[in-house]
Formats: sequence, structure tokens, C-alpha cells
Amino acid sequence: MAKIMFVCHGNICRSPMAEFVFLDLAKKAGRAQDFIVASSAVSTEEIWGGVGNPVYPPVKKLLNGLGISCDGKRAVQLTEKDGEYYDYIFCMDSSNVRRAKQIVGGRYASKVERLLDFVGIGGDVADPWYTRDFTATYRDILLSSQLLLEKL
Repeated sequence: MAKIMFVCHGNICRSPMAEFVFLDLAKKAGRAQDFIVASSAVSTEEIWGGVGNPVYPPVKKLLNGLGISCDGKRAVQLTEKDGEYYDYIFCMDSSNVRRAKQIVGGRYASKVERLLDFVGIGGDVADPWYTRDFTATYRDILLSSQLLLEKL
């Protein structure tokens, strides 16, 4: 069983999209039992008083339109314990990689890499927070999730 953590800056856009799209593909392929999947943030910007914000409304709308529910998901921050527990820590961009390696510590830093690098595409997953282009982000996430499912 592969344990996967998807990571972005705030855990309200890209990483929850990756979590739920990957899980949906795994279920459709009859492989849901092969994975434990979660997502988290490198920052606490979307976590207030210990409670994380829900998935960003445009992301939730996009996922719902695809028949994928992300209900109940709230932002959480990556921890050092996540570094120990998860086999793979896939970050959405280089900035996330640097911060995630600091959080999980040197002992687990080798588990941290950019998602698109791992699947052989390279580069950063498009960030809809700045571009407002949620479709471009979805395309990156869908393709990388399909490749990841084939690879693992």
C-alpha cells in the first residue's frame, strides 16, 4: 500500500484537488485499496485557531461538476510525523518542496519532491490562486494523477 501526501501552500486549492482527483481515479481503476491519500499545507495561512478553511469554492465547484466530492476537507499543515508516515510527499511547486523539507526534517527529506518531476513532466502545477485558471490546474493534476496511478 502506497501512502501519498499531496502538498501545496495553503491546502485549499491544488493539493486537495490532487488528493480527490487521484482518489477518484484510483477508485475507478479498482485500486482504491492500494493507497492512503491525504493533502496538507506548508503554511498556516488557511488555518485559524486550529481549524482549517474548507476547500476554496471554485475548486469545490470544479470537483463537484466532475462528480467528485471534497465535502468535509479542511486545510491542515504538514508535520514532521507526516514525513515518517507517508511514502511519498508530492509538492505542487519548488517553494513547497523547500518548505516541506524543512518541516519533515532531513531524515525524511528524500520523500519530498515536485509531483510533476516524479511523473516525468517537470515543472510546477499551475497555481490558480494567482492565475484564476482552475482548468489549467485541473489539467496538470489530472495528467499527473493518471501517470502516478500507472507508476505506483
